[in-house]
Amino acid sequence: MNAEIIAVGSELLLGQIANTNGQYLSAELAGIGINVYRHTVVGDNKERLKTAIKEACERADFVLLTGGLGPTEDDLTKETVSEITGAALTYHTPTLEKIKCYFEQSKKRMSPNNKKQAHYTEGSEVFYNRAGMACGMALKLDGTRIILLPGPPRELKTMYWNDVKPYLLKEVGGESLVLSRVLRFFGIGESSLEEELIDLIQAQTNPTIAPLASDGEVSIRLTAKVQEHKEGIKLLDNMEEKIKTRVGKYMYGREDETLPFHVVRLLKDQHVTIAAAESITGGWFSKALVDISGASSVLTGSATTYSLEAKERVLGIERSLLSTHGAVSKECAEAMAEKARLLYGSDLGISFTGVAGPDALEGHQPGTVWIGLADSKRTASHVLHLAGGRDQIRRLSVYYGCWHLLRFMKN
Repeated sequence: MNAEIIAVGSELLLGQIANTNGQYLSAELAGIGINVYRHTVVGDNKERLKTAIKEACERADFVLLTGGLGPTEDDLTKETVSEITGAALTYHTPTLEKIKCYFEQSKKRMSPNNKKQAHYTEGSEVFYNRAGMACGMALKLDGTRIILLPGPPRELKTMYWNDVKPYLLKEVGGESLVLSRVLRFFGIGESSLEEELIDLIQAQTNPTIAPLASDGEVSIRLTAKVQEHKEGIKLLDNMEEKIKTRVGKYMYGREDETLPFHVVRLLKDQHVTIAAAESITGGWFSKALVDISGASSVLTGSATTYSLEAKERVLGIERSLLSTHGAVSKECAEAMAEKARLLYGSDLGISFTGVAGPDALEGHQPGTVWIGLADSKRTASHVLHLAGGRDQIRRLSVYYGCWHLLRFMKN
């Protein structure tokens, strides 16, 4: 089955907010075996929205609309769907009571427009909004299921997990199960990964294989449709093993696991601590670790030494080394890692030094980055030549730092 997603709101067209709901829903629908064929963004205009819905219904089994369920005059989604289907709007009593209770408790005046959020079309299945006010709904029109979801991401995600996903699974599979698994890779591009797996991708039936690139890494989503859970796990395990025999050296985790998550977990498992000295990354590596629960037991400290003076004064790097080799060098990166380890009394030290741009530094072009690693017995370094803007170079530096650190520890 296939779906189309229509995001409603002029603020999306004006670039005031990003359409993260579309990205989220596409990933979730893929996970239950529904292919998303098209995304549409429509402003707060009833006629244009009506046209978009009618066209989508001619092509898709499911049409998901996000946004336009609020209390203001430009929230037109429910009214537009009512006109298309010919079903009258009525009030969902539990939602209306929730809205009234909110205004009573907050001692605010409830305007008539607020009642709009409790509207639904007669004959539709209503989705109660656990995280907000406006209810959602699902209805059928000539074989197409139309689903209305609120625009605020927290409300949309809560409603999707509690109500919409069970509704979709019931519609698409009857008694069948749809299981998915995400495999995560780093150090290989999407095209190279696809080239290694091209025969598996071309021959895919059940499970399906869907590569996806984002933020410098690549993921593969495996999706199996089965009658029994045990059967689905076996299919996913078998396909994962086939993939790992070819590109297993690039695979670092599954599902929502990140490289920083794996760094923290491995450090904890090995009872090892780490300290960081950061120049180009400006503390981003340390933040990536601190964002993971349990990082306090493994990260002893971090120094952001952006200038040459800070590298000399805070870390104690010799002036002669900096004068001879410069800050963007193998020698500086290794010294930074060694000094950070000693400064904070940790088992491991890691460093980042390089050029984020837009201008060259010490004769090195933007994207030139050195990563240093050190423990009590050895020191290593890696040079990167990255492309992109300042933030992308800094972000990729952190990812590569985590990747090289994992390999350093495992070796």
